[in-house]
Amino acid sequence: MFEAPYSQKISGCQYRKLADEIEREIVEGGYRAGDKLPSLREAHSRTGLSITTILRAYAELEDRGVVEPKEKSGFFVKPQICNILPLPGFERHESKPRPVEVNALVDAITEIPEDPSMLSLGSAVPAPELLPLRQLAGAAKAASGIYRQHGGIGYGPPDGMPALRRQIARRSLEFEAMAHPEEILITSGCMDAIQLCLRAVAAPGDTVVVESPTFTCYLQLIEDLKMLALEVPADPKSGVDFPSLHKALTDHDVKACILNPNFQNPLGFEMSEASKQRVVELMAQRDIPIIEDDIYGELYFGASRPRPLKSFDRRGMVLYCSSFSKSLAPDLRIGWTMPGRFIERVRRLRFNSSIAPPKLNQVIVADYLEGNSYDRHLRKLRGALKHQTLNTALAIARHFPATARISAPGGGLILWVELEVDGMKVFYEARRKKIFVLPGLISSITDRYRNCIRISCGNPWSERVEQGIQTLGGIVTAMID
Repeated sequence: MFEAPYSQKISGCQYRKLADEIEREIVEGGYRAGDKLPSLREAHSRTGLSITTILRAYAELEDRGVVEPKEKSGFFVKPQICNILPLPGFERHESKPRPVEVNALVDAITEIPEDPSMLSLGSAVPAPELLPLRQLAGAAKAASGIYRQHGGIGYGPPDGMPALRRQIARRSLEFEAMAHPEEILITSGCMDAIQLCLRAVAAPGDTVVVESPTFTCYLQLIEDLKMLALEVPADPKSGVDFPSLHKALTDHDVKACILNPNFQNPLGFEMSEASKQRVVELMAQRDIPIIEDDIYGELYFGASRPRPLKSFDRRGMVLYCSSFSKSLAPDLRIGWTMPGRFIERVRRLRFNSSIAPPKLNQVIVADYLEGNSYDRHLRKLRGALKHQTLNTALAIARHFPATARISAPGGGLILWVELEVDGMKVFYEARRKKIFVLPGLISSITDRYRNCIRISCGNPWSERVEQGIQTLGGIVTAMID
C-alpha cells in the first residue's frame, strides 16, 4: 500500500501521479475488488499530500472506472476487466492461403438505415460527446482565416502539410519510433494508409498473413486487391501465436503481413515488448514487410503508451499506419504512414491516387496539436473508454448466460464475446430489437467465429446501454433455452 516515502516522488500533477500509483497497485493485486481505499485523512497521513490532492486522485480513479464511491463509506475498488469472465478460448489451427469472399456479407450486415432509435453497439468509434468538437471548431475557424489569406484553393504538398508532419513526428518520440517529418506521409485515414502500403509491397495473387480473428476491413481490402489471406491464430491475451506464425512463413510464400499489436480489433490484446521484437526480427530475417495498424495505440488504459512494432524496426521493414479517427473525429480523415524503406513506392501510389491530401483539415489538426489540449483530451478520453468498457463487461456478466466469455482489453473500445449460440442469429434478432452489434463471422474467412459477436464500448455508460446489454443477454439466453 502507498506509504509516506511515496510523497517524496510526487511533483507536477500530484493527484494524477498518485492515481497512477494506486491504479498500479490495484492491477498488481495490492487491492482486490471490493476493497476500500484508505480514507482521505489516512491517505494524507501516509503520503503527506493535501486532502484536496487525494480527493482529486480518487476522483480521477473513479473517472477511469477503477474505483467507485459509496455514500458516507468512501471509495471501493471495482473489479478489473481481466477478472470478470473467462477469456475466449484459444487453440492452434493450421490454415492455408485462401481467396477472400466477405464483401457481400459485410455489405448486407452494415447496411443499416439511419434510425435514431437504433442503439449502436457495433461501430468502433467514440461517441461525439467524448470528442473535443468545440475546440476543433475553434481551430477550424482559425484555419479558415489562414486559408483565405493565403489563397488556399491550390494543391498542398503531396506528402502532407509540414506543420502536421512535424507534430506527428514530435509525438512519435513518446513511443521511441524516432520519426522525422520527411519519413511521414499524410493519408485519408488509417485504412487509406494500409491500402497504400499493401499495394506497395504485394500484388494480386500474393499471400498476406492476418491475425485470426481479424479486422473485417483488412479482409475486404485483400479481396478487392485479389490477394490471398492466410489466417494465423491469435491468443486473446498475448496476440499472434509465434509458433503458428513461424510455421505459416515456413510452409507458404508470404509476401506481407498485416498486424494490429496494440489493443487489436477485435480481441483487444496487447502484445508484449518481447513478442513484438521477436515478430519484427522473424519477419526481417525473411524480408517480409509488416504493415502495422496502431490506430488504438493512444487509447491505453494503463500508465503508459505501449510501443509499436515500428520502434523495434531496424531495417525499415515495418510500414507503420495510424490516424486521428478514434481520438479526434472520424470525419477529419487524417491518417499517416511511416513506410520505412518502401516510402518512395508508397509516395508514388499516394500521388497517383489523389495528388495531395486536402489542406484545410490538416491545418485544423496541426493547430489543435500545437499546445497541450490534445494530451488533456486523451487523458479524459482514455478514462471514459476504460470506464465504459469495464461497465459493459460487468453488464455482460450480469445479463448473459454464465457460459459467456469475453476479452479483457488493456485499451481501445471493443469487447469480443464468445457464446454458445450462433452470432449471426443474435445479430439479426438484436437488429430486429433496434440494437446493432457485429457478428464474429465477418472477422474471418472461415466459420471459426460464428459463435462470437463484437460489442463496441464507445457510448457513455447510461441506462439505455445497460438495457441494451440486458436485451442482448435475453436474446442469447432464449436461444440456449
